[in-house]
Amino acid sequence: VMGLLIRRGSPGPALFRQERIGRGGETFSMYKFRTMAENAEAMLLDVLREAGKEVQPLYKLPKDPRVTRVGRVLRRYSFDELPQLLNVVRGEMSLVGPRPQIAAEVETYADDVRRRLLVKPGMTGLWQVNGRSDLKWDDAIRFDLYYVENWAVLLDLVILWRTLRAVRTGSGAY
Repeated sequence: VMGLLIRRGSPGPALFRQERIGRGGETFSMYKFRTMAENAEAMLLDVLREAGKEVQPLYKLPKDPRVTRVGRVLRRYSFDELPQLLNVVRGEMSLVGPRPQIAAEVETYADDVRRRLLVKPGMTGLWQVNGRSDLKWDDAIRFDLYYVENWAVLLDLVILWRTLRAVRTGSGAY
């Protein structure tokens, strides 16, 4: 059903695949439902320039013109992330952990930030339940490193529970 809504709302495939960096620096293909125009990656620099922003990790824009109408709804309630369950089943991701970044972002990591790569990336994590896209990069990193250094099953369960609440409210997602 989501695939039909996505394709009906804008031309292009329903699934979006992007190379991300996982545990130990390994590259894998991460899947999402497509929420942007088909040529969104080619438009990125122009969109950021118009918004007065520069390319940096967590550069999400609250009113990104590349996001489709259907995509806004999918993002608000994190439905776009559901195909990542395939990544979890394949062992490339976990339900909980630091979000996987693209190679260009990982290349900017300071040595201490590289500790994010000690665990599998997750569909959700501490920064998703503590502000989502409203957080600054330094805060997101602080949450991710706390997770890496303090992992416990109970912590994962708390994050999953808080994720349900964050998704239900849709706050900080764009």
